[in-house]
Amino acid sequence: MKSKKIAIGILMLLFVFMLSAWTSINNQNSNYKNINTNYKKIKISEMPSGSAEVPKGLKEAKNPTYKVGNQVVVKAHHLKGMYGAKAIIVGAYDTTAYVVTYTPTTGGPVVKNHKWVIQEEIKNAGTKHLKPETEVTLEANHMEGMMGAKAIIVSAVRTTVYMIDYIPTTGGPIVKNHKWVIESELSAQ
Repeated sequence: MKSKKIAIGILMLLFVFMLSAWTSINNQNSNYKNINTNYKKIKISEMPSGSAEVPKGLKEAKNPTYKVGNQVVVKAHHLKGMYGAKAIIVGAYDTTAYVVTYTPTTGGPVVKNHKWVIQEEIKNAGTKHLKPETEVTLEANHMEGMMGAKAIIVSAVRTTVYMIDYIPTTGGPIVKNHKWVIESELSAQ
């Protein structure tokens, strides 16, 4: 009789452990299925976060196509797992966005056609529109070796730029405060 009680106790413990593991896996999967209801459940300390701070002088968009809190789908290839990712708008700003080619201050190969650096992230840019082939110094810190790097303007577009939180299509935690995507790189969900 005593061995029967011990066996039942062990089976009950195994059942509780299996149920707990199944619930944990199911909860993790739901984070990727519904960004609107689940992305706030993930602890901020677990997220690879960029800074939510924006450059001095950057003005919030008065009438952006996508407002803060809107859910969107990303149509940009800036980083692995970005194209097709579900995202939430965390900021919308009117400015000029530039494609730049720069030499990282940390060494390494030249980074060609980096999207996007904005007007307010270029040293002494002021409000003047910079033309292609203009040499500039970057004050952006999106990537290692970018701050203070010498760069060449490749192209420019006057647009609304967005800061987003998104779930990579390749899996992993939410990417917080990604800077920047432009309006044409987003679509409604």
